[in-house]
Amino acid sequence: MPLTEDSDIAAVLSATRTIALVGASHNPARPSHGVMKFLLAHGYEVYPVNPGLAGQQLLGCDVYADIAAIPVQIDMVDVFRQSRYLQGIVEEASAVGARVLWTQLGVIDTAAAAAAERAGMQVVLDRCPAIELPRLRAAGLLAERHPQPPAR
Repeated sequence: MPLTEDSDIAAVLSATRTIALVGASHNPARPSHGVMKFLLAHGYEVYPVNPGLAGQQLLGCDVYADIAAIPVQIDMVDVFRQSRYLQGIVEEASAVGARVLWTQLGVIDTAAAAAAERAGMQVVLDRCPAIELPRLRAAGLLAERHPQPPAR
């Protein structure tokens, strides 16, 4: 079952250091751009994934064509793609040993979520870390993180 308890989601966010952000956009009006900026400002290492932007920089970070191209171990895969792409993303995330599959608001595929769980991943569906982080901090469930330069 996908995680729904505040304490479980807080534990995921607390343990996460590296995030593959699938569906990253260079357009500041897109939610993925704003969330990436938010995550970077809150101390996470973010690795944007977008085959159309691969080899470029986004918010000072190298953009990768796929999850497998990222040169570090990924803790969480944060998905900004349509639900119909989720099964393939789960396969990629599983292949690199990601611990967590997180899907953004409106990105829901219960079969893909079940496949992620069978592969040993924790799953958070239909939520946004840029909403959850401040909410869980306000509830006293999550400590403040301090941004650190990426180890690249």
